[in-house]
Amino acid sequence: MIRYLTSGESHGKALTAIIEGLPAGISISIDYINHQLKRRQMGFGRGGRMRIESDSVEILAGVRNGKTLGTPITIMIKNRDWDNWKEKMAAYEASTHYEKIRIPRPGHADYVGDVKYQYGDIRNVIERASARETAARVAVCTFVRKFLEDIGIFIGSYVRQIGSVSIGNNAALIKKIFEFTKASCGAYKLTEEADNSKIRMLDKIASKKAISLIRKATKAGDTLGGIFEVIITGVPTGLGSYVHYDRRLDGQLAQAIVSIPAVKGFEIGSGFANAYKFGSKVQDEFTIIDGRIIRTSNNAGGLEGGVTNGQMVILRGAMKPIATLAKPLKSVHLDKMQEVKARYERSDVCAVPAASVIAEAVVAPVIGNAILEKVGGDYLDEINERIKNLKS
Repeated sequence: MIRYLTSGESHGKALTAIIEGLPAGISISIDYINHQLKRRQMGFGRGGRMRIESDSVEILAGVRNGKTLGTPITIMIKNRDWDNWKEKMAAYEASTHYEKIRIPRPGHADYVGDVKYQYGDIRNVIERASARETAARVAVCTFVRKFLEDIGIFIGSYVRQIGSVSIGNNAALIKKIFEFTKASCGAYKLTEEADNSKIRMLDKIASKKAISLIRKATKAGDTLGGIFEVIITGVPTGLGSYVHYDRRLDGQLAQAIVSIPAVKGFEIGSGFANAYKFGSKVQDEFTIIDGRIIRTSNNAGGLEGGVTNGQMVILRGAMKPIATLAKPLKSVHLDKMQEVKARYERSDVCAVPAASVIAEAVVAPVIGNAILEKVGGDYLDEINERIKNLKS
């Protein structure tokens, strides 16, 4: 099965990752991966780090002549900001004189990480807990994304809400999204459309309001969160299982989305709205059209009992405002036990657009594993043939 590990620190020399379990014969290019890395860096409200880094992946193992070998794949992304931190990090590594960070930021991993590992220096927490790690995840998960596209499964996303600005229940927009996703590759077209917006919203009026709100937050030294939606099209019926809790696909997808830094909420289909309705208004009824069994709605978001039902999979993540504020909140000095203002560490004002792109990436291995569990296979052509038989 597909599994991956990432390594590296925010201001270290590089991020690395290794992934195993991918079939042989998947065509992959550096440009394809770098395109996804560039998308992760997009979005109005990003911080100064995005002006320093221009992420580019280097494939160290597992790919030959542009195709996966079925062996473990190793990748590396160099941190350009390392050059700006060499002297400071060298002092850390040499244990020479440096100022330890002892003031945690509320809402960040600073405090809990320092208590857990007893570092005596929050810098060690900051370096690994940083969302910089997600660059490695996007890169390594893109291999699985390409595998899914090669078998007709596409992943896309867009931003539904930033702060108090939401696209709401815009009927025209809902119809537009539906039109995008009727084809198996529709999620790809949807995400391309979202990329045309600075904040990946599909509503121009809402986009302008959200940009204005981000500017207001920036001026106030504050931050903003929001909600993004991930759509997966071309997914066959029968992936996942209702037999055991840990094999339920809905639970696995929830874990993937909530593992993204600052994501605090998860929803499948119209999950939270369903809680306010009668069952007769929620369940997706069956009907027959032209000899085919179809549904009249998709409130379940493509999953029933932890198993895909053949409809497009709809997932949502709610991202809290980023914990680092330019106008710091109250904190404490852990050694002096005095109330002080929190530290400011260079950060974004709003990273919801980036989180939506990261979400596209991290759900790919979950779906990829569900496919391999269902049909098996060691190389792409073999799996494609089995997928055709499954869909028929």
